[in-house]
Amino acid sequence: MNEALLALQQIDTQIDQLTHRSTALPEMVVAQEHRQQLRAWEAEQHRMEARTAELENLVQSAEQQAAELDLHKLRLSAQLKTVIAPREAEALQSEMKTLSDRRDAIDDQELESMEEMSDLEIKMAEHALSEAPLREAVAAGDAALGHAQSGISGDLESLGLRRESVRAEIPVEILARYDHVRAHLGVAVARLVGRRCEGCHIDLSPVEVDLVKAVPVDELAECPQCTRILVR
Repeated sequence: MNEALLALQQIDTQIDQLTHRSTALPEMVVAQEHRQQLRAWEAEQHRMEARTAELENLVQSAEQQAAELDLHKLRLSAQLKTVIAPREAEALQSEMKTLSDRRDAIDDQELESMEEMSDLEIKMAEHALSEAPLREAVAAGDAALGHAQSGISGDLESLGLRRESVRAEIPVEILARYDHVRAHLGVAVARLVGRRCEGCHIDLSPVEVDLVKAVPVDELAECPQCTRILVR
């Protein structure tokens, strides 16, 4: 019975170790890094696309405003030809000058937007070159992670079958004690080596050792220090 409990504890420890390992695989770190790099690439791609659309709207708006100013200026020019009063002519000329200044400012803004669009086109073309390698790295990272996780899953499945087989050999009341101690301490069973409990690594006193050894073989001995099940 004691050996079955030790075997069960060993299997449960291996399961715990594999479960922990599955959450901290080197392949997982690599896969996450590749995914972060791809997300950063996509975010930059979306930023540039959004800015390009914004600039296109600015250019379109500038062209529309310029056309409206040209039309207005054309009407003022036609009106100026029919004006006789000097003051009225001066007012029209002043308004036409203001329209020309506004048209120049709009042209400057449109030119700046078009230049930025041109620069963005170059950057986006360069940016696109890194997409395929990034996606390939993500695929490779995911494949490596999947392979590693598959190996652990296989080992866990095998250990699970062994665990059920060993538990079937142990009486229900002893399993209940084992599960209770394991739930609180992680390791429920330890050997007594000399005077030392291999669970808490504390040397028992001679009196404590005698008490442990006095427990009948068919009963569970307990470490006086950590309450783990002791196998003598």
